[in-house]
Amino acid sequence: MYKVDRDLEQEMSDASSGDQQFDTQVGLDVAKAKLDVALRLPNGKWRSKVVSNTAEGFEQLRAWLGGHGVGRAHVCMEATNTYWERVAEYLADHGFKVSVVNPAQIKDYARSVGVRTKTDDVDAKVIGQFCAERCPAAWQPPSKSVRNLRALVSRREALIDLRTQEQCRLETAATDLVRQSIEKVIAYLDEQIAQIERQIKNDVDDDPTLRQQKELLDSIPGFGPVTIGSILSRYGGELRFQSSRQAVAYAGLDVKRHESGTSVKGKPRLTKKGLSSLRAALYMPAVTVMSRTDWGKRFAQRLLAAGKPKKLILGALMRKMVAIAYGVLKSGKPFDPALHAAG
Repeated sequence: MYKVDRDLEQEMSDASSGDQQFDTQVGLDVAKAKLDVALRLPNGKWRSKVVSNTAEGFEQLRAWLGGHGVGRAHVCMEATNTYWERVAEYLADHGFKVSVVNPAQIKDYARSVGVRTKTDDVDAKVIGQFCAERCPAAWQPPSKSVRNLRALVSRREALIDLRTQEQCRLETAATDLVRQSIEKVIAYLDEQIAQIERQIKNDVDDDPTLRQQKELLDSIPGFGPVTIGSILSRYGGELRFQSSRQAVAYAGLDVKRHESGTSVKGKPRLTKKGLSSLRAALYMPAVTVMSRTDWGKRFAQRLLAAGKPKKLILGALMRKMVAIAYGVLKSGKPFDPALHAAG
């Protein structure tokens, strides 16, 4: 995809890095199974390493950095799905400054410096050089309580997916024996889901911050325990977004427009560049809010009157739900129906 006009390493070494808090930068190209590491030394030289995206791989990474005399560094990575979360938390816990940036920023930066070769190794170096030159803001890891909540919510989602699969198999069971087996599995999954939900409730209630935030979210009509748990797992604890717009973008519910002059008028679409799991968790709650709450009905009716299709309305309502939820958390004030009287 990319090819440099001159040697990539030399070009990156010549780039201006400005005043840095850290003399050493590390770029991580994150994939589901592995991490490509590019270590930028103070003299501008690069060292590369590939480790697995596992706890064992994280230990190998830290040991490898230590072998190069690096005890602390500024580590930069892209927000690739959720694959980056565990390594970011691990490095932050061990004293590294971690930055997590939008992949679009890295893509634009690569173009700006003339990089035309695309490999995992090159991508890691591009990210490392971006880190050295732009010095992106540090990422704040979630608290232990939020991490535990996130893991429980993720597990609940996985169990529900398994139960859905088994329920579909039940409809086409060929024999009574197979049907009985499937029913036993469904019963076990129901038990596990109930247990996880009880643990989520207990963990939220045991944490003063999460408990207070749960009470705020509970004031929003249409928000039940499952929705609140999902939102708290991603937005709860110490708030890290400056605005609800950023919170919406984090879920991939922000709108992408493509317009140019008078001839190009593309349809607005959701970017879907955020967490797909969060969008999935909000879909059915949005359906419920649209059909069973006064503010959701008003919101949908206004868009229907403007000729908008139901699918677009659901996406807009999911975006609205995130904006309202984050606004409530940020203000510390319960939901005010008067602010949404017009939908």
